[in-house]
Amino acid sequence: MEGMMKAYALCIFCNVCYGVYNIISKVSLDNGMSSYVLVVYGHVFATLTTALLALLFERKTHAKISMVILRDILVLGILGSVLGRTLFYVGLKDTSPAVASALTNLIPSMTFVLAFLCRMEPLDISKHSAQAKVGGTVIALAGATLMTLYKGCVLISPHSAYHPQHTGTSKPQLNKDWIKGCVMILVSYLSLSAFVILQIFTVKRYPAPITLTSLTCLSGTLLSAIMAAALDHKASSWRLSWDMSLVAVLYSCCGNSANSCWFVFNIMGKEKGEGKEIDGGYNTSSMHRNEIRKITTHKCGY
Repeated sequence: MEGMMKAYALCIFCNVCYGVYNIISKVSLDNGMSSYVLVVYGHVFATLTTALLALLFERKTHAKISMVILRDILVLGILGSVLGRTLFYVGLKDTSPAVASALTNLIPSMTFVLAFLCRMEPLDISKHSAQAKVGGTVIALAGATLMTLYKGCVLISPHSAYHPQHTGTSKPQLNKDWIKGCVMILVSYLSLSAFVILQIFTVKRYPAPITLTSLTCLSGTLLSAIMAAALDHKASSWRLSWDMSLVAVLYSCCGNSANSCWFVFNIMGKEKGEGKEIDGGYNTSSMHRNEIRKITTHKCGY
């Protein structure tokens, strides 16, 4: 019971940090920070932080890196950095932190659908739990569609004091940039859901979660650096100053580290508490289902 309460507390803490991070990132992007460079710097600091944690806690872990593990690390870097984080920043630039936080509720639903397609999550529609999952997925999708396609009248605006005549008569307008931003965020969350699914498989093959997180961040750093060099040719974009851009980079590092700590706590707790020996190995199918149930219950960003 105590371990479960710690997991809940850590998930809540990660979500609070994630909400604050959306606001800081939005301010940084509006001030001219390149979304591609922000991904690179965030992963550089996250790589260094998780590498230090790996040296402290996993020095005695002798896990071998095979070609399969290297392939998974490369794909994790693509899903988490190139697609997940970059598309999120591009979408956040055209929307708002509130929308980005609200659409995060789709991650458990997307993870559940992907897990079902990968045959990691059974679905017996006659059971109430399965009906609740399907119903929650439909409601989450309907809410995301409403947030994307509908933008109501302005109630409170910093410009209302100067233009009071527009506050009551303004009509909702469908902004193409707003829709594009929401679609970008949705695609990034779909990528992060696939990231979670693949990470569950990979951490079973490579039982050193912190080292795996560090290698994944390193893969994301290299891939995002190549993408940033190809898409952003301005040398000034790489310059950091003592303003919100530096805060966003450091907070990105803290966010990645916090979520990796949640994932490590979740995986290791399940292995110790619910892993059962079958023919000298863990019952990984049961453990995979337990991981998906927990992820579809608590949303935590990458």
